[in-house]
Amino acid sequence: MTKISERGMIFNAEMVRALLDGRKTQTRRIMVPQPADDIERGIFPNPEVIGWKSSRRHKHGSTTAHFCHYGKPGDRIWVRETWGVVSHAFSDDGLMIDWVPDRPATAIHEMPFGNGYYSGYAIYAADGDFTWGDDDGYEDGRSCWKPSIHMPRAASRILLEITDVRVERLNAISEEDATAEGVAQFRGGFWKHYQPGWTQHQLSARGSFVTLWKSIYGEESWNSNPWVWVIKFKRIEELTA
Repeated sequence: MTKISERGMIFNAEMVRALLDGRKTQTRRIMVPQPADDIERGIFPNPEVIGWKSSRRHKHGSTTAHFCHYGKPGDRIWVRETWGVVSHAFSDDGLMIDWVPDRPATAIHEMPFGNGYYSGYAIYAADGDFTWGDDDGYEDGRSCWKPSIHMPRAASRILLEITDVRVERLNAISEEDATAEGVAQFRGGFWKHYQPGWTQHQLSARGSFVTLWKSIYGEESWNSNPWVWVIKFKRIEELTA
């Protein structure tokens, strides 16, 4: 029986919302290290390794194997996103009371973090701003959001199951796949432009994805056209994990 593995993967707020809306069913991640240029791609599963093996045949006949450390079909990805913890609230009399969630939240109890533990509710920046308070019940102007890289498994609210893995050049993305990447569509058939500037929209999902990629990885990353892992997935309920 094949072992199912779980790994955390970072998504920004835009893509978290796309996951929650059901618009995002695939992601592209740069292969590290990059393979040689003189190859013909080929993909097949290898039961002897954990992950997905991409076998590439060079023009002179030799092969190079690359393994996807994000996982293979059937493996799971838990989403890392910007998060925070609300442990309590205060009554009008200034007494500490339990906080009743008024936004998406995940209950946690003595979750290890740093040198201590958290109990209360994990909340998520992708769902909107939050007014944090201090221990005396006063509004605190400081943000208590924590970076996605530091999210523990117990605080994650989104679980994905990998359905397919392949490799391709970044610039080879199709219109259909760009749509599956979760880029936002406006009324009138226009698509979101993700980079700052005067341009307000794109005419295609692919054009929108290009601006999304550049906003995350920079102009040169798109222009260099790296090999990427194309990871398809479906969202599953946490209870089935």
